[in-house]
Amino acid sequence: MDSVYIETSIVSHASARPSFDTQIAAIQRQARTWWSVERPNFELVTSQLVIDEASAGDPLAAADRLKLLDGLPTVPIDDDVRALAREMVSASLMPHKAAADALHVAAAAVAGIQYLLTLNCKHIANAHELPRIYRMLDKRGFGRLLICTPAEFLGGVNDDEPDS
Repeated sequence: MDSVYIETSIVSHASARPSFDTQIAAIQRQARTWWSVERPNFELVTSQLVIDEASAGDPLAAADRLKLLDGLPTVPIDDDVRALAREMVSASLMPHKAAADALHVAAAAVAGIQYLLTLNCKHIANAHELPRIYRMLDKRGFGRLLICTPAEFLGGVNDDEPDS
């Protein structure tokens, strides 16, 4: 069974109260739909970094995020992961302020995970930087990782729109 690293933005959107902003609400629906439809098809993993990030903020919202993560195995954030993340930042694949995002990518890559699932398209699933990230990972022997959003897995699954 393929493995998926669950990044913080997934549990944040999947567990959040529905937004009145239509774009955010659509992203929340994608995260929830992925969780209910696709989750059983994969071995899910996360990291202590995700647990720490999900624990922050409003205690009730944090509890909802942590429920989704409960029981998921964690991949290590070790020296190899930190070195790869620093290299991504040093190579300007991600800005210094996104060092935690680089750690997510590095943790999933070093652990040999097939997919990193994220809704962070600013720093992680950024189409402008993904080719460079993939080249670096491939050079370092971690070419197996694919960074995806829920929409890419769902292949157009959307309860609100008729098929065309």
